[in-house]
Amino acid sequence: MEEALRFFNNYEEIVYILLGALAIWEVRKFVLAWEEVRGAAFGLERESAQTRLNSAAILLVLILMMAIAEFVLVSFVVPAVPGAMPLLTPTIDLLATPTITLQPSTPGAETTGTAATPFPVIAEALEGSGCIPGQLVITSPKQGEQISDRVVLTGTVDLPNLGHYEYEVAHPGDPVWLTLQAGRGLKREEALGELNTRTLPPGDTLLRLVATDNEGKVIGTCTIQIYILPPKE
Repeated sequence: MEEALRFFNNYEEIVYILLGALAIWEVRKFVLAWEEVRGAAFGLERESAQTRLNSAAILLVLILMMAIAEFVLVSFVVPAVPGAMPLLTPTIDLLATPTITLQPSTPGAETTGTAATPFPVIAEALEGSGCIPGQLVITSPKQGEQISDRVVLTGTVDLPNLGHYEYEVAHPGDPVWLTLQAGRGLKREEALGELNTRTLPPGDTLLRLVATDNEGKVIGTCTIQIYILPPKE
C-alpha cells in the first residue's frame, strides 16, 4: 500500500497531465456530440448522437472523479501513512563526526616506524561517516556529488537482525533530520528509494542511511554529504 501511495505522490504531476489530456479529448467529443444532437433531423440519427453524448459525459465525470481521488490521496491520505511521504522528525544525531587531530610525529616514532598517517581519515571522507563496506553503504549518490531533480538512491543494507531501514536528510550542523522514506528487507547494491530534490532546499546536505533492528533500535548509520542544485526553471 505504501508503495502505491508513494507512486501516486511521486508522479502526481504526470497523473494530472494524463487526466487533463483525456479530459480535453472527451470535452471535444462531448461538444461534437452535442452539436450532432442539436442538428439531428431524424430520430435514429438523434439517438445515435445522444448515445455518444452520454458516453462522453460519463467519461468526463469519471476523469473528474479520478482527479479528485488523486488530490485526496496526495493531500490527505499520503501524509497520514508513515513512510509514504517525507515527515519532519527530530532525531538524535548519532553520526556526529568526531574531530580527529593528527599528533605531530616525534623522532622516536620516526625511528620505530609508528608514525601516524592520514590515510584512514581520507578514506572516511570519501566513503562517508559510519558506513560499513558490504553491509551498510550508500553507493549512489556519492560523497560530495551534486544532484538535482529525482535521483534513485542505491546502496547496501545487509546487517544482522535487520528490522527496517530509512534514509533522511539534514543541513550540516542541524540536529533535526527529515525522514524521506523507509523500507524493509536486505538490500545488496539495490535501489533503496527515490530522492526528490525538488521538495528539498538547495545547498550542502547530509544524507543519512539508518538501519534498525526488529525492536526499533539503531544498529548502524551511514552518512554522506551531497550538494542539492536549485531546481531548473
